[in-house]
Amino acid sequence: MKEKVLETIKKYNLINDNDKIVLGVSGGPDSISMLNILNEIRNEKIIKFDIVVAHINHMIREEAVDDENYVKNYCTKNHIECFIKRIDVLKMANDNKMGTEEAGRNVRYQFFEEVMKKTNSNKIGIAHNKNDKVETIIMHLLRGSGLSGLKGIEPMRDNMYIRPLIECERPEIEQYCEEKNLEPRIDKTNFENEYTRNKIRNIVIPYIKQEFNPNIIETINRFSELISEENEYLNEITEMIYNKIVLNKEEREIVLNLKGFNEQNNVIKKRLILFTIKQLTGSSQGIEKVHIQDIIKLCGNNIGNKFLTPNKRIKILVKDKKIFFMVQNK
Repeated sequence: MKEKVLETIKKYNLINDNDKIVLGVSGGPDSISMLNILNEIRNEKIIKFDIVVAHINHMIREEAVDDENYVKNYCTKNHIECFIKRIDVLKMANDNKMGTEEAGRNVRYQFFEEVMKKTNSNKIGIAHNKNDKVETIIMHLLRGSGLSGLKGIEPMRDNMYIRPLIECERPEIEQYCEEKNLEPRIDKTNFENEYTRNKIRNIVIPYIKQEFNPNIIETINRFSELISEENEYLNEITEMIYNKIVLNKEEREIVLNLKGFNEQNNVIKKRLILFTIKQLTGSSQGIEKVHIQDIIKLCGNNIGNKFLTPNKRIKILVKDKKIFFMVQNK
């Protein structure tokens, strides 16, 4: 499996000499395999990089302290710097009126980024595997996602988050743990079908394997690769057209040529809107399909000075044959 991980690292240029990587390690089979493999690669100096470990205790399960100690002991034994944080995720979820899964994810990524800054690291390693990717694609499909969602989990995101196990399947990870006597911690909540992901993992995928396609994991991964290629091409076209129709770009405002925008196909219009908002605010999160349709309609009508506020952060104004994307005052 180490060879497969090395191939993935080289294929997607995940790790370079002199990188310092924060590894998110829960103590489960995936994350402990990632830690063990990257530690071996580092010790063999195949690539010259360094690692530190970040572990979050969500304080949900009684065994969480044992998970914490397991990760701590592995790091002590292998002389790896380890950062641990305890946070009551259930309380945080209730206080912020959000789901436990979402709260846990937010806490983890926030902590990983804190450790990255503290240790002057430049990347964060997450132990998502091929099965996780397929589960994510099915979740997005059920929620009516566009092409971007059907790419699933990418090997690298934002030149910072890397996923060295993304081409490994869960059974081979479990086999690796056995061969290496890693004795990973098992989160029993993974077998409870309360959350959507667990239902897909424990019910939907086994059913598809049995009744329709035993190779469904590989099939959906191939589908995801095709989607990624086409999405990348459309992104390039979008950026090229954006560069042609952008009239002015400042920190808090981007202006596009209205006529140039309206001449585009609807597919490109949608992407131009998301691309421009991301250029301005760093993220297009929270911009829904209905917002995009309203913006396209606004630009098509071009009657007087009209504006939309798809969220609290951004205002879109059509005026003088131009489209103004503006950051709103907080």
